[in-house]
Amino acid sequence: MITIRGLQKRFHGKDALRGVDLDIPEGKVTAFLGPNGAGKSTTIKCAMNLIDRDAGKIQILGSDARDLGPEQWRRIGYVSENRRLPEWLTVPKLLDFIRPMYGDFWDRDFEKKLLKDLEIPLKTKLQNMSRGQKMKAALLAALPYRPQLIVLDEPFTGLDPLVRDEFLTGLLELTETEGWTVWISSHDIEEVERFADRIAVLENGRIDLQEDVETLQSRFRHVELWFDEAVELPANLPETWINLQAAGRTIRYVDIQSNGPESSTASVQLFPSSVRQEIRPMTLREIFVALARSYRIKTH
Repeated sequence: MITIRGLQKRFHGKDALRGVDLDIPEGKVTAFLGPNGAGKSTTIKCAMNLIDRDAGKIQILGSDARDLGPEQWRRIGYVSENRRLPEWLTVPKLLDFIRPMYGDFWDRDFEKKLLKDLEIPLKTKLQNMSRGQKMKAALLAALPYRPQLIVLDEPFTGLDPLVRDEFLTGLLELTETEGWTVWISSHDIEEVERFADRIAVLENGRIDLQEDVETLQSRFRHVELWFDEAVELPANLPETWINLQAAGRTIRYVDIQSNGPESSTASVQLFPSSVRQEIRPMTLREIFVALARSYRIKTH
């Protein structure tokens, strides 16, 4: 659905994006992760043609992002935390304003279902709504025409836990029933871990990894070793071991390329005096935290 190659963007002489290569495959939910300031929103804004790029190529639905017309936009739903809405309108008036732009693509029955499911007040002007209600209104405005591609830029920022859960549950149900392609940017992986099929991590203006959740979790392992006495770390440790910590008689690290029993054998060979070892799978949140910590170590 989206192909990005060599995307570059500079602000005030500083590189924000330094050659982003990213694929958003059809029919999957891709979580776009990275620390605050990594360039996630800039990447999305370039893809949505809201800001111009300095270099690189972006293809959306088979067209250059700069050439998107009404036919393509009717197939794209976009919701951003900073999206501006006409706040003097109520939600019904907002829908009355937007609906004619999509003609026969707009599904009135689907609109009514969304109004009911999202539980948005109908007589309150947008300017008097809470942040969570405004985000629901923005989502409502982007879905009744049944877009094939949903792009969400930090949709959970500032929402209370209950609203987050309602928002996410509704989106999850719609994604499964409609078969949509979703590209969702977030710095909070706990919110997307429930339904992401694919993960892309942006670090310092470049994509560090992008792969399916299943394969990602199959290769990351948390390893902990115990010893009878303090042990020195040997030289030439495997490059796939990150965040290695030695504390007294315990050593911990993350193996980013675990091969099951082979990983266990490698730790035993390098630490023959260990009396016990534990190798366990990691959640997506744990993987993201481990990667973020390794990025910080590299920059220092």
